[in-house]
Amino acid sequence: MKIVIIEDEKLTANDLADTIVQAEPTGEIVALLHSVDEAISYFKNHTIPDLIFSDIQLGDGLSFDIFSAITLETPVIFCTAFDEYALNAFKANGIEYLLKPFSLATVQAALSKFHRLRNVQPDKRNDSLQSFIEEFTSQFQPRQSAILVYYKDMILPVKVDEIALFYVENEITHLLTFDNKVYYPKSNLDDLEKITGNGFFRANRQCLLNRKSVVNASSYLSRKLSVAVSVPFNDIITVSKEKTPQFLSWLSGV
Repeated sequence: MKIVIIEDEKLTANDLADTIVQAEPTGEIVALLHSVDEAISYFKNHTIPDLIFSDIQLGDGLSFDIFSAITLETPVIFCTAFDEYALNAFKANGIEYLLKPFSLATVQAALSKFHRLRNVQPDKRNDSLQSFIEEFTSQFQPRQSAILVYYKDMILPVKVDEIALFYVENEITHLLTFDNKVYYPKSNLDDLEKITGNGFFRANRQCLLNRKSVVNASSYLSRKLSVAVSVPFNDIITVSKEKTPQFLSWLSGV
């Protein structure tokens, strides 16, 4: 069985190769690839392997860029440092993953699943991979590191980590920092929700919260939650009954 590893950290790639050979003595590591560009070039000019182990985040982009550029019928075992809860999309779409740091036991488990599923028809396998990529990228879009705001006659970048929350007042979007400064972003809450990443939660139509700003949550009217934040804020921030399970999962970091 011929295996290709796509991993930008060379020490990790070598360690994974050694572990795979221990777990699968008949396996042959035919290539260690370290970037999106290198992988695309390799697959265009070499025989397609039986199995690919691929990191998701590479130095020059996401490994998904490889599979978008090259049509492959080869099963992929993704290697990632994302926590297990966040990876339900893998299981839902029948794609196996290897959680970093990996071990001989976890590599063996991933290979066992590969052997069980290797007879799946290629078209179904490709549909599964494409479904996963679409779901994963929609949930884990790389966030912006800063938000542009208006200040007097200037436009300034404010680091996302410095933002406690966004809120709408009098139909104007406000940004409140942890040191109690208020700015006016160029984007509305819908757009800000998409670009700030999983560290922020849309509590309601008027408020987008940074997880680091939340002090506690308590029961409120009609089974809503009232959220207390670490910065001075006059309005009561509420989360609806319907969004409460999602909010609590987000608040616990999963």
